[in-house]
Amino acid sequence: MDQQQAITPEDNIEININADADIPGNTHLSNDGAEDATEKIQAELEEQKDKYLRLFAEFDNFKRRSAKERIELIQTAGKDVIVSLLEVMDDCDRAEKQMQNSDDVASIKQGIGLVFGKLRTTLSNKGLKPMQRHQYRFDVEKHEAITEVPAGDDMRVKWWMKLKKDII
Repeated sequence: MDQQQAITPEDNIEININADADIPGNTHLSNDGAEDATEKIQAELEEQKDKYLRLFAEFDNFKRRSAKERIELIQTAGKDVIVSLLEVMDDCDRAEKQMQNSDDVASIKQGIGLVFGKLRTTLSNKGLKPMQRHQYRFDVEKHEAITEVPAGDDMRVKWWMKLKKDII
């Protein structure tokens, strides 16, 4: 220990700090594979963005098309009912002219009865039918109360009177 060794530059051993750079499993800052992975992830991201934009555009087109179809349906929904009622309206006009020109009450009643029969038939062909009120109890979810009449407990949910014909 008394002897001290002097370290001279010739005694220095060169140490290569990058000696394990080529050993598999070691990652280094200068690894070229990281750039490839980043580029791959960027490409996948761009592909997903493109899919998202296309899907969003397709959904937007669907919404516009649905709105347009709904508007067309609303505009033409009653067209076939109105067309079928045109014949009944013509019969009503003819009946009105006959009432003004004729004094025969029996034939006028018969003609008006025929017009009403045609109207009922036309409406029933379109799905409109009278409701059988005696088969149903009053249900607030289905029916509308126009007025309230004081009644006992036994009459609470029964029909009291029919102000206008119920149609389903």
